[in-house]
Amino acid sequence: MEEFVDKNPLKLVARDARGLALDAVTAANSGHLGMPLGCAEIGAVLFGDKLRCDPSHPTWINRDRFVLSAGHGSIFLYTWLHLLGYSITLDDIKLFRRTGSITHGHPEFNKMLGIECTTGPLGQGIANAVGIALSCKKMGAIFNTSKHKIIDNNVICLCGDGCLQEGVASEACSLAGHWKLDNLILIFDSNNVTLDAELSRSQTEDIKKRFEAYGFQVFRANGNDLKIFANEFDAARRSKQKCPKVIICDTTIGYGIDEVAGTNKAHGAAGVKFSDTAKKRLGLPDEKFFVSDTTRNFFKKRQQQCQKLYSKWQKKFQKWQKENPVLYLRLTKAQNSEIKWSRFSTVEYDKMSTREAAGKVLQELVARDRDILSGSADLFSSTCNYIKHSKPFSCTNLRGKNIYFGIREHAMAAICNGITYDGFFRIICSTFLVFSDYMRAAMRVAALAKLNVIYVLTHDSIAVGEDGPTHQPVETIASLRCIPNLDIVRPADYDEVVGAWQLAFSNIDRPTALILSRQDLPKIATSFGDRTSRSAVVNGAYIVRKERDVLRVIILASGSELNLAVKCAEKFPYVRVVSMPCMEAFERQSEAYKNFILPNACRCRIAIEAGIGMPWYKYVGIDGKVVSVEKFGFSGQSSDLLKHFNMTTDALEDVLNNFVNNRKI
Repeated sequence: MEEFVDKNPLKLVARDARGLALDAVTAANSGHLGMPLGCAEIGAVLFGDKLRCDPSHPTWINRDRFVLSAGHGSIFLYTWLHLLGYSITLDDIKLFRRTGSITHGHPEFNKMLGIECTTGPLGQGIANAVGIALSCKKMGAIFNTSKHKIIDNNVICLCGDGCLQEGVASEACSLAGHWKLDNLILIFDSNNVTLDAELSRSQTEDIKKRFEAYGFQVFRANGNDLKIFANEFDAARRSKQKCPKVIICDTTIGYGIDEVAGTNKAHGAAGVKFSDTAKKRLGLPDEKFFVSDTTRNFFKKRQQQCQKLYSKWQKKFQKWQKENPVLYLRLTKAQNSEIKWSRFSTVEYDKMSTREAAGKVLQELVARDRDILSGSADLFSSTCNYIKHSKPFSCTNLRGKNIYFGIREHAMAAICNGITYDGFFRIICSTFLVFSDYMRAAMRVAALAKLNVIYVLTHDSIAVGEDGPTHQPVETIASLRCIPNLDIVRPADYDEVVGAWQLAFSNIDRPTALILSRQDLPKIATSFGDRTSRSAVVNGAYIVRKERDVLRVIILASGSELNLAVKCAEKFPYVRVVSMPCMEAFERQSEAYKNFILPNACRCRIAIEAGIGMPWYKYVGIDGKVVSVEKFGFSGQSSDLLKHFNMTTDALEDVLNNFVNNRKI
């Protein structure tokens, strides 16, 4: 189908796709018609001819990945996946945006359906595509041989003006150009319209020059002309330039609804009232959700072509597998046994920061699993997550395991999502805890999409000291704990750090944030032996120091404050100390275990953490007391800040005495 003729069947295919979009949005009385109508020819060329994929093998590792960054146009994606033969039925199209439907308002990650990413917040999809492209390049570098190139796919991302206006897109495209990701093709739906108004109200930049500055090769096409777009796509794909490509496609938003086409009114559902007229104008019958026999037959043949592509690759793969059994085992992870956490080194120390401890454990982890990648937002030297026995990833060293993201926290997190969507590598990324606010949108999507990204977030409290309140994350831990399906783990010493990594690596359906100290912390002496804390952290909370008399008071703590609680309890035989490094993991335990750690009979509870105290009231109750930091810090030595905010053993003892005396227990 390389040559197009006047009676190109893709014209009819594009028309029928427009009809499905019109009927789906009209039935839902909700959704976005502008892009699905404006980009129908782009969809027809990609899904009807150019994408290398096979709906009968949706997880084929060498498939082209299509990412819809402009997720509000989700009916575009559902329509084309349905026509191509993925497991999205016509009934699913009819239930667009309905409760319980798989055709959500924005695409949600499901490889079996052909949905490569959860996209919604604009710009995320572009960064996801960069991450997938990076993953595919690395896999090619590891598994391709001189005789058999089993991974040579492309990542194609469709975006709009809104995606490119978001800062995360600029960060991600800058990295894509820097890394020379020549397997990435960005298709820009340039319709000169945003939701509120024409694009000129908010933007006058030269997009072509912008992408050239990033290091992209730039193509331009009429996106509503099948032949022109197909030729430009072929040129981009065949290009030998070692750089990512962008095709700027001039389109008419809302194409077919003449009453609103080309205006911001076409963006959403405003064109619904003109739907019937538009369908007649396009040559569609009155029948709802109509797909012509010609289109159905076209895609039956297309499915056969897809299956032939897969079969041809499979023959190559089988030869590769026979000649490369070790690589095959690595690809399938068949050689990987479960990590033996009890065998991790015992470290002798008096004091050590948990960031340093995490770095030591990471080096051992990499020795056990060589497909771990680690990145940082220009802070490797501070966050201690550089993989020592590897070199940086770059366009000339695709095997490198250390990814320098530069000062681009948002893109870093979203690119890590893309790497995780691809599914082979386990990715860790790091910055200071306070800068996780720059990552938050992507972290939220990771939690929503059940991606097991690991975040190393250091400099976790006012103990940062002289850097001042802008760098002291008093509210940040509490705010991250508000994100569903995200584990926040704040270990107190080396052994708890081992347990924190164990929890992170056992999480297969959620991201994990390791919250680590800058300052050195002492080794915690437990009542049950040094190694107990390693295995106990996965439960979220455990008894560090058991009461030596009748239990009257429970002190709960995490991280750097746990040592204060242990020291305080030495003077009070009726006090139990509970380490709670991960509230989320604790909530997943049985009621029997939770009652064992925090007996209902003991209502006298104190929690201490160098941050906002709000999350702890769930565990201490209205009768309890939380020692916390409820306002921003100040510049000064960490010891002065800790004393000022009562983060000392003496202050905790005073609180405990007052608490006990007032309660007369």
